[in-house]
Amino acid sequence: MSLTSPKTDFQLSYRLPYIVLGGAVVLGWVYLAAMVIDMISRMDMGEMGPGMELFNQFNMFKGLPEHVRVQLASLCLPLAQEAFGMPGLINMGLYDYFLLFVMWFMMVLAMMLPTAMPMLQTYHEARGGKAIYVVAGGYLAVWTAFSIVATVAQGLLHELGVMSPMMMPVFSSLTITTVIAAAIYQFTPAKQACLDRCRTPNVALAVHSGEQKQNAFQFGIEQGLYCLGCCWALMVLMFAVGIMNIIWIALLGLIMTLEKKSKTPFTSYGIGIALLLWGGANIYFARADLPLFEALGDRLF
Repeated sequence: MSLTSPKTDFQLSYRLPYIVLGGAVVLGWVYLAAMVIDMISRMDMGEMGPGMELFNQFNMFKGLPEHVRVQLASLCLPLAQEAFGMPGLINMGLYDYFLLFVMWFMMVLAMMLPTAMPMLQTYHEARGGKAIYVVAGGYLAVWTAFSIVATVAQGLLHELGVMSPMMMPVFSSLTITTVIAAAIYQFTPAKQACLDRCRTPNVALAVHSGEQKQNAFQFGIEQGLYCLGCCWALMVLMFAVGIMNIIWIALLGLIMTLEKKSKTPFTSYGIGIALLLWGGANIYFARADLPLFEALGDRLF
């Protein structure tokens, strides 16, 4: 004899996808947090990007002068590669690239999957059943491809010496160009077109196009491509602020979620203006070290 009513079984069946997908988001955050926590006792966390120096409150680098922290960080650098999930970023092997891919995919789960939840919820309410998993699979397939590209790109940057072993840009020019490129993209028609499709997915057409699983998977891929077209530039900002900068991971995830929820293009434009100001400030402070930007900075400032 069943101890649960049909209504209770239906409620559990309806809510289970949200529990599973929510668990995937939590998995992403737990993995990234574990990487950072295991690094705290080993390294000057300020080497991982702006804002991360706050975590030095929990290690021996607290309150030390900058030159002392730099020396200690250099001595402790080999220990950084022993932290949970951290690849060896010097003379990288296949396993190191695998760890990089896992890190990027966990960032996708933590940052991008929450932005897709309104679309997935709308689809689930319209169709029900297990199709929501198929749609989520198509969506994540696109971002898995992005993770592979980001992994290869990061590996090449490390091989070229453009990024430090702590996953920060070595040269200000990388930060400046990345920020300004992301700013410019905020004002492009491609950005707005993809953002519109992210905000108002054509769920009705997808639901009534057929009951086959491949249609749900195709819908997930299409929404993943729109999401990629909308958010790739903001995701690439991680190359400018430190790829394992968990503070910026949370901040950019929040920005992308709010941007998709907003109904006006001025939200995107505001983000673009903020990025332009940030890029301009970087040019101003870095122009003494960068002759190319020094001339531009003299003209702008």
